[in-house]
Amino acid sequence: MESANGDDGLREERRELNEFPRVTRRTRQGIREGMNRIPEPELMDESAQALAYSEADFAEPHDRFVALCEEHVGPDGLAGTVLDLGCGPADVTVRLARRFPRAVFHGVDGAEAMLAHGRTRVAREGLGDRIRLVRAVLPGNAPPLDAYDGVVSNSLLHHLHDPAVLWDAVARRAKAGAPIFVMDLRRPASVDDARRLEQTYAGGEPEVLRRDFFNSLCAAFTPDEVGAQLRKVGLALEVIEVGDRHLVARGRR
Repeated sequence: MESANGDDGLREERRELNEFPRVTRRTRQGIREGMNRIPEPELMDESAQALAYSEADFAEPHDRFVALCEEHVGPDGLAGTVLDLGCGPADVTVRLARRFPRAVFHGVDGAEAMLAHGRTRVAREGLGDRIRLVRAVLPGNAPPLDAYDGVVSNSLLHHLHDPAVLWDAVARRAKAGAPIFVMDLRRPASVDDARRLEQTYAGGEPEVLRRDFFNSLCAAFTPDEVGAQLRKVGLALEVIEVGDRHLVARGRR
């Protein structure tokens, strides 16, 4: 952060940094440099972390994901077998299965701790015949099928150190003409914006969720960066901003 007040600006910067809960050293460095992207760990495989995410109330953003997906593909637009990349504890997968009854879902995630909670959720909802959860770490592990009738992903992109891992999987696994819908956080323009979003949307949550949300904002990409990633792998998807903290890449293979 730049300041015309010299030492006063540096003291203010240090004060702001110390206000964030348990911010990593790499994130602190990134904040000093401006809102450059600061990658976070790719897998969320700690048991306490997985439990917190499984029990958290993500109804608003996850319902928005499903509604925007339906807006893109239509009420019957997801059918056949659909790949959900980075399904985590399968909350979004379950919501998609309810909304699109003609589809079967393969949820893929690299974190077994998340998948364990997901399997419990799927069984509780009585959707074991329509949702299959598989542990696979991209790009080394393949999903169950070579090609899918649709590909979706929610909040995986910002976890990846190399975004091409996601887009290569989408390009490789989506059948010709298959709907593609990917939603993720988008990186804020400033430190103040990141702090405001953290306080607005995670201020009352457990510390692990507040910390992870702030770090995820810092690890997210901008719409321009996502557009460049898509051009690099030859995916002609539309990238739009959604609300004050998300972006969507949507289209067909």
